Amino acid sequence: MRFTSLPAWLAWQETLHPNAIDLGLERVRVVAQRMQLLQPAYVLITVGGTNGKGSSVAMLEAILLAAGYRVGAYTSPHLLRYNERVRVNGIEASDAQLCAAFAHIDAARGDTSLTYFEFGTLAALDIFSNAKLDIVVLEVGLGGQLDAVNILDADVALVTSVALDHTEWLGTDRDSIAREKAGIYRAGKPALFGEPDVPPSLQQHTRDIGAALYRYGTDFGARPVANGWSWWGLGKERHALVLPALRGAHQLQNAAGVLMALELLAERVPVTQAQIRTGLMTVALPGRFQVLPGPVTHIYDVAHNPHGAHALAQTLRTHPCSGRTFAVCGMLRDKDIRATLAELAAQVDAWYVAPVGSPRTASAEELVIAVHVVAMGKPVVALPDIATAQQQALADARDGDRIVVFGSFYTVAAALPASL
Repeated sequence: MRFTSLPAWLAWQETLHPNAIDLGLERVRVVAQRMQLLQPAYVLITVGGTNGKGSSVAMLEAILLAAGYRVGAYTSPHLLRYNERVRVNGIEASDAQLCAAFAHIDAARGDTSLTYFEFGTLAALDIFSNAKLDIVVLEVGLGGQLDAVNILDADVALVTSVALDHTEWLGTDRDSIAREKAGIYRAGKPALFGEPDVPPSLQQHTRDIGAALYRYGTDFGARPVANGWSWWGLGKERHALVLPALRGAHQLQNAAGVLMALELLAERVPVTQAQIRTGLMTVALPGRFQVLPGPVTHIYDVAHNPHGAHALAQTLRTHPCSGRTFAVCGMLRDKDIRATLAELAAQVDAWYVAPVGSPRTASAEELVIAVHVVAMGKPVVALPDIATAQQQALADARDGDRIVVFGSFYTVAAALPASL
């Protein structure tokens, strides 16, 4: 084994390939073939989209675990521990499991260079191949068509949403991005889209490959009712459903796509109404409107683009507080910073901005300028790091106020209490 610790493996992987992001399936497929990972025995759901992927994976995982299935889940990025990315039956992979998988990949790759994400994807598939699983849920890392998880053919593929993000890799308009994300669909297999406004390129791609397209609002959907909601699709309805434990009206849209995916797989992995209820009640996902109550409420959300910030703003409006709202924000420079902050400008009374722990970070000065543009007249303070920004916001807050930490996974990771 090249290394004996997980940090050593990960540090080496970050330097192995010349580009941190190098979209394409040729290298990773070659190695996966050598490792005999391309024809898994388990049922596979692949989840892509601009926002909503992590929530959808978490709901699928929770419901399937409640139904008693052996479930694998692969997500990215992580918040606090790399191990979060790979779960078997709801339990994070251990350092020893990940190191063994990395050693297996290293032995199989020969002189093939792999990115950090490709190593992680192959490690997840290697761990899943040894776990005798019934079903696996894979989250797309970036895009879809050329993302490493797309080396496997999904039995059902769900694209949760399409909005502008990662434009330097995926395209500068929604239709171009949708075409990339639609690459996870397969001929003759169900292709789900989780928004009512379906991009023309996505519809055309499903027609071109002969996939069966199911659209939110047309072929399936959600109806809020008193103290819950109802789901409909495929000529069926499910009533008296509990609201997902993940907060926000947008989570009903995500949940509707999740239930449609499960309905389409009902012959192979049936689930009952009671199991759906249990899964929706118990689902948890750090960093998605994660609330820590107290005299000053803390809210953590990884919203990092205008689409995600819009959902966060809506949820803040529907969960008002008695006092003021302070924002602690750090973002990456390659995001649409002004448009993201603009979505939250009306909800925030004061801003505390800082750089995050990434070479791609926006500086505090850049964030201050953006706040002045979109939230003219609101106070803004530049701090050296996110932890200090959160401390200053808490020092300025009074009972009944709330602090909203958002802007990237790096931002939330730096602010979340270590005990979580």
